[in-house]
Amino acid sequence: MIHPLPTPVQYLGEDGSVRPGVTLPGTPDDWYALWHTMLLVREYDRKLVTLLRQGRTTFYAQAAGMEATQVGIGRALRPGHDWVWGYYRDQGIALTMGARLQDLAAQMLGSNSDPNRGRQMPHHYGSAQINFVSASSSIANQVPPATGTALAQKMLGTDEVTVCTFGDGATSEGDWHAGLNMAGVQQVPCVFVCENNQWAISTPLSRQTASDGIVAKAAGYGMPGVQVDGNDVLAVWAVVQEAVDRARRGGGPTLVEALTYRMGAHSNADADAEKTYRSREEVQHWQARDPLVRFERFLERQGHSISAAQRSEAVASLHRQIDEAIQEAENSGQPDWRSMFEDVYADMPVHLRRQYQQLRLEQEAGQS
Repeated sequence: MIHPLPTPVQYLGEDGSVRPGVTLPGTPDDWYALWHTMLLVREYDRKLVTLLRQGRTTFYAQAAGMEATQVGIGRALRPGHDWVWGYYRDQGIALTMGARLQDLAAQMLGSNSDPNRGRQMPHHYGSAQINFVSASSSIANQVPPATGTALAQKMLGTDEVTVCTFGDGATSEGDWHAGLNMAGVQQVPCVFVCENNQWAISTPLSRQTASDGIVAKAAGYGMPGVQVDGNDVLAVWAVVQEAVDRARRGGGPTLVEALTYRMGAHSNADADAEKTYRSREEVQHWQARDPLVRFERFLERQGHSISAAQRSEAVASLHRQIDEAIQEAENSGQPDWRSMFEDVYADMPVHLRRQYQQLRLEQEAGQS
């Protein structure tokens, strides 16, 4: 079954043309930066699938096809100032906000250079530098704390904004409803963005909700709702930017539904997605609506076309950067076993001291 786009906010046609009456955000330099970051997300995705198949990491969730949504969201935020409570597929938001490839690779490998010290499962990146909270594997449990973060921002009188992202599957969870309900009651500065990629693992959107899209639920929680073409990076940027600005001015929360599609599997847990629950016809339908290709057509129409040689050179450069980041992460080795006892308690409790001594004796015995 092919799920067609309804009539969301759209700035660019599928041929790259600009919709009548639209005022485009950004400058040609901004547009090139958007394209380059989308290309980085796409190539990073390809490299990580390879890394997974080589057995060098154990979990990865692809973002191919969702680059426009994620890069558009990230572009609307102030890195290191605003906060993101995302989900595990949000590498595109992190990269747009300035995440280092070295840190992403180190987290994927749980290596010694991982800022999270190898304490999360792969592909659950987090960064204190850019206020990007480490994702959880549990679905929708980031929504209540995102509302709490935004409530704290309101009470403290900061002009920070929280963005909370999730897939369409999260909207069936109790945490999602609790978080949005409180956000509406408290009118917190939070923008909730549903990255609606049409499938909650193997469950189609039609089995997730009987409402007319996720955005229809916004009214029930007392907040505006906007549905946007998630394969149109300029429309996503503009819609999220408007919601962020409104929240920053004290206007309360917004629910944004970005309609997009994941071209690959949900994760390596269902790598055979095209044969098990999606038809090849459906995947091909959305591949023909590739957000990266659409944006390249737009650039060409604006007189900033990217030649095949320029694209190949950019891809080769990105591959080198990604390979170097992975190599650097692998060269840093594994975290020292002692590090698992650090950072939690100022004074280590007695039972942990016993465990520490036991492990120390085992390590010394193994080395002797």
